[in-house]
Amino acid sequence: MRLTGKLIRWNTDKAFGFITPNGGGDTIFIHKTALKNRNRTPKINDIISFSVIQDNQGRYCADQATFSGEKSPKKKFKNVSTFSIYLSLIFTTLVAVAYFLGYLPQKILLVYLGVSLMTFIAYALDKSKAQRGKWRTQESTLHLLALLGGWPGAALAQQLLRHKSKKKEFRVTFWFTVVINTATLVWLMTAQGRPFLSYFS
Repeated sequence: MRLTGKLIRWNTDKAFGFITPNGGGDTIFIHKTALKNRNRTPKINDIISFSVIQDNQGRYCADQATFSGEKSPKKKFKNVSTFSIYLSLIFTTLVAVAYFLGYLPQKILLVYLGVSLMTFIAYALDKSKAQRGKWRTQESTLHLLALLGGWPGAALAQQLLRHKSKKKEFRVTFWFTVVINTATLVWLMTAQGRPFLSYFS
């Protein structure tokens, strides 16, 4: 999704400035390297079309930017992790099979499906907010949803929506929630943990 905005500040010496999106929201940082046409010197009030990405420090900035009237750059193909997608689908299928075979109560299956849907929607809304420069959903909230059983939905959202799929710190914490959640489910299916499943009956 591309946005359009007006350049309100530009530092020629340091080759960076700020754009105000037409739809409102916070100003977006732009460096000259983000412009397709780097031979043209940006000027105040230039209309610029751009996409929004995160830099190495997690800050949002413009990318693949073009001046009004210029052709937009072709969207580069982004690799999708099929591992994450298949893992989430296989896990959900196994939980469904365990329910039908009587190893898990129905509420467990519904929790995974329901929370995964909620998590997918939360990722979609957060990406939309990022693109519009709005107030973001806290990463701790996304991790909590994953920990409570929404990680299959989070894994799908990260790849299908291409959101939160590159930030290393976030990914490490996310996979930590996956391990904890999965290990807890496996323990609930053991002799020691099965008594606790009665709470979901």
